[in-house]
Amino acid sequence: MKIELSVLIVLSVLPAVFCTLTPSKKGQKGTKNPYDQLKVKEGPVDTERDLVRKDPTIKEILVENAAYFINTSLRNFENHVVGFVTPWNNHGYDVAKIFTNKFDVISPVWLQIHRQGKQEYRITGTHDVNEGWMNELKKNSLQRVKIVPRVIFDKFEDDDFAKLLTFREERQVIAKLLIQTCDIYKFDGILLDVWSQITLRVDDPYLFEFIEDIAKPMVERDLLVYMAVPPRRKHLHDHFTPAHFTHLWKFISGFTVMTYDYSNIRNPGPNAPYQWVRDSIEFICPNTTKNYMQKRKKILLGLNMYGLDFTPDGGGAIIGHEYLRLLRHVKGRLALDENDEEHYFDVKTPTGRHIVFYPSLYSIKKRIDLAREMGTGLSLWELGQGLDYFYDLL
Repeated sequence: MKIELSVLIVLSVLPAVFCTLTPSKKGQKGTKNPYDQLKVKEGPVDTERDLVRKDPTIKEILVENAAYFINTSLRNFENHVVGFVTPWNNHGYDVAKIFTNKFDVISPVWLQIHRQGKQEYRITGTHDVNEGWMNELKKNSLQRVKIVPRVIFDKFEDDDFAKLLTFREERQVIAKLLIQTCDIYKFDGILLDVWSQITLRVDDPYLFEFIEDIAKPMVERDLLVYMAVPPRRKHLHDHFTPAHFTHLWKFISGFTVMTYDYSNIRNPGPNAPYQWVRDSIEFICPNTTKNYMQKRKKILLGLNMYGLDFTPDGGGAIIGHEYLRLLRHVKGRLALDENDEEHYFDVKTPTGRHIVFYPSLYSIKKRIDLAREMGTGLSLWELGQGLDYFYDLL
């Protein structure tokens, strides 16, 4: 779906605690917002509800979004699930604690690798490591959930990557450093977020050596190694191909496919069109691949917990509380693009016009069902950006 400034919305779950929405500041001539006095449900609830629909009401979303089913250990999705947590979103830490058992891996966005000279590297970001929180996740899951921090290669220039891709000794230093870091902080492994930076620099054999020289020593120590990989993009070079997947899947624990951010301020529209998500998975591992359903277990379909807010000035990403604030200005119901399977809305507020695409219970369930059909897992970016009742679907 293509828009010229037109858009989305979300839906919600039920709770045991109630609160009243704070009235917005007076608009023109003191007009009252009809949602000011809604009793909002919050926290765990023990009742069944029918909230996954194509046409949720605004009231329903506002009232139900902060509530979730009391049995947070109940899993509705059987395949592998990874959830990202960032230090700049504290609610994500809470979500991980509440819904621990719906995940197999939690990946905190903590670590960066810096090159300081020949065969000399250091890891930064360890000040964000929260050992108390990690211990809670382990306790909640009886040690089942794995803690696998994301690692990025920060401030690497062309020459830094050239050295890393050319000399095995450089890669061996990084592997040892990552193993030491996992030992010190009791991590279960790491998630490498570097493929998009290196894929067009050199031929495939160099790429494979790069990943293998870092990953294999870790795997030999019974550490997990996940990779973030880009989805397929129309009219662009394919950064992660079936050949890449086939070569790497045996020793990589999982591939988080970033099937979101399809649209942007230059080309407004849905965040993750349904068919594009399907095509991205089928491209990496088509059903003509030998044992394709077995191999797809290591593919993690990316599921965005955030939305996109397009404005005349540009716009950007939007998270739960921002979405709910704009939702209160919407008259009528959300629109649904049935091709892309995303809800959206177009609204004028005192601050200007907004076209908002944001996940809903319906859109999330469609993608969870797609992952189940295709035999993949899920990768959620990121915990705490969505509405709390989203996690009931996992």
